Amino acid sequence: MVQGIDTNNVGGMIFKRVLRKDLGEFSLDSKMLSILMELDGKRNVATLARALGMDMIEIKEAVERLLKLKIIERVREQVSVLPPEFFDYLNAQLSLALGPISGILIEDTVADLGKRVSGFPVQMVAELVDLLARQIRRKEKGITFRQNMVKKMKEMGI
Repeated sequence: MVQGIDTNNVGGMIFKRVLRKDLGEFSLDSKMLSILMELDGKRNVATLARALGMDMIEIKEAVERLLKLKIIERVREQVSVLPPEFFDYLNAQLSLALGPISGILIEDTVADLGKRVSGFPVQMVAELVDLLARQIRRKEKGITFRQNMVKKMKEMGI
């Protein structure tokens, strides 16, 4: 564990470079330098490993060394959550296809995903809509539901 970071699960983590005046005083090998050049604060380590053609063991070791040198730091992801209005619309659309049970179905599906309606992450909305659409037995209603939800997500910039 480095700086309170469990590097065993480093693949999903995102790092960025730290500006230091004494950067030229460090000796970096080619792997560390390659990783440092690719860090953009947006892509996770697993994505960088694929882009650089490295396996997770070697990239993990290099990330640990960069962390110890305090040349990089972890980016704390700010999770965007869906607004309550989205769930109102979702419930209305699902009610058209399934009736009054839709509210319970939404809550159960959100719970199955390990989340709460009040803090549901935007990045999981497509999975939620897909799981709910699978519950709709009538094909034409399922298609209409999906189309309306995709339209709403586009309107909201999701």
